[in-house]
Amino acid sequence: MSHHPSYTLAGLCAVGGVAGFAKTRSVPSLVAGLGVGALYGAAGYLIQQNRDYGHETAVAASTLLGGAMIPRALKTRKPVPIALSVISLAAGGYYVKKVIEYS
Repeated sequence: MSHHPSYTLAGLCAVGGVAGFAKTRSVPSLVAGLGVGALYGAAGYLIQQNRDYGHETAVAASTLLGGAMIPRALKTRKPVPIALSVISLAAGGYYVKKVIEYS
């Protein structure tokens, strides 16, 4: 069941990247959204197939998302970066817990 959050975050990041591009024509938003979304999607697949490094991949994706969004949230105080920051911290914590459980 721990693959569900990864797939959800994959969709959320991909849609967010496309929406950012549509709104502001920001190619970095598009690339980052699709890239982090793909990483979350790969993590979900690995977890679902009981393969190695699925949870670690999800931790990496959460770290990338948080690393990009937390400074932006602190600087702009806008709702989307704040929400993505909180989501990345929650997902990162969840997947770190999973990594520890399976070690």
